[in-house]
Parts: sequence; C-alpha cells; structure tokens
Amino acid sequence: MSGSFPEGFRYLPEYFSRAQQQILIEHVSIAAKAAPFFRGKMPRTGTPLSTLGSNFGPLGWVAAQSGYRYCKTHPKTGKSWPNMPEELLNLWQEVSDWLDPPQACLINWYREGAKLGLHVDADEEAADAPVVSVSLGDQALYRLGGPARKDPTRSFKLSSGDVCILGGASRRCFHGIDRIYPGTSTLVPKGGRINLTLRVVRGVL
Repeated sequence: MSGSFPEGFRYLPEYFSRAQQQILIEHVSIAAKAAPFFRGKMPRTGTPLSTLGSNFGPLGWVAAQSGYRYCKTHPKTGKSWPNMPEELLNLWQEVSDWLDPPQACLINWYREGAKLGLHVDADEEAADAPVVSVSLGDQALYRLGGPARKDPTRSFKLSSGDVCILGGASRRCFHGIDRIYPGTSTLVPKGGRINLTLRVVRGVL
C-alpha cells in the first residue's frame, strides 16, 4: 500500500487497541467539559463547518469568518485549552520522527453527514513538521491527492484506532474526508467519528 502514496505518508492500521481507544475517548469527553465543542465557520463566507471542534494543548486551531488561526484560548469561554494527554505525546514521540513536541491537537467530531473537503494544512509556521492523525469511532472514507488540487486522488477507509502521518512531501498534499459510515463503531458515546490531529505550530498566527 505504501508504494501508491506520496513520499512521507504513513498509514498505521489498528495502531491503538480498543482499550487504548477507550482511554483516548475518555480524555476527549473530559476535555469537552472544559472546552466545549463548537462549530467553526468558513473564512469570508461564514458558512458553518459540518464538523464540531475543540483542542488539546497550549494552542488551538479555530476556524472563523475572519480566517483560520491558532490561539491560546477557547473562542467561546476565553479559557486555556485542556492539556495534551500523555498518550498523544507518546504517540508523537513514537511515530513523528520530529524533535519538538506538538503544540496543538485539533479534536474534530464528525456526525452523520459530516465531511471535510480537500485541503492542505497550511496555517502553521512549522510547515515542514509532520501532521499525525488518529481516527476514533465510525469508519471514514479518506481521500489523499498530490500537491496540486487537480492531481489524481486515491481513497481508502480509516477505522477506529488507525493512525496516519503526513510527513515529507505528503505534508503539502491535498487530503480530506468524503464521508463517514454511521454505526460502524460503538466507541463514541453519542456516535460519530472523532479525529485527533497533532501539529507543531511554533507560534500564534
């Protein structure tokens, strides 16, 4: 499978056991009490995103009509984001091949009908640092392309416990979620898929 993907992309199926996934979901549930999920908006148009979001770590990624940005506090509560769980810091050390620890972990909650269009993560000063992604809950159809939006894409399903790393050349490749498959997992208490995305930012943008 690795030969068909861009250089630096790694797919680690079933990286986390069911018990480990449950621990991560418990961390998300606790975090959501301190930093409630909110619905971001597309820049300029203000169109609401189909996913709900929150963050772990010293910095959090926020989507607003004024633009995408990283900030130190929750946009609704004004409080600092919850600390990054040790399990995610350990994951970063094990798979990222990057010295600096992640500064942000975006928590995306996909409910039925939610998706994420093809995009490149480009809001970080640390554009050369990898992005590490954890899938929890319902399966999702992941699409990965090349550095140009019109490049050919390939799709495959991500299941609960899977990990993907966008490093090297793949860090600048377009990717997205075409759909989720409701009811394919019982892990998330209210259903859906939780995606945890670890990033190095370097500064508040």
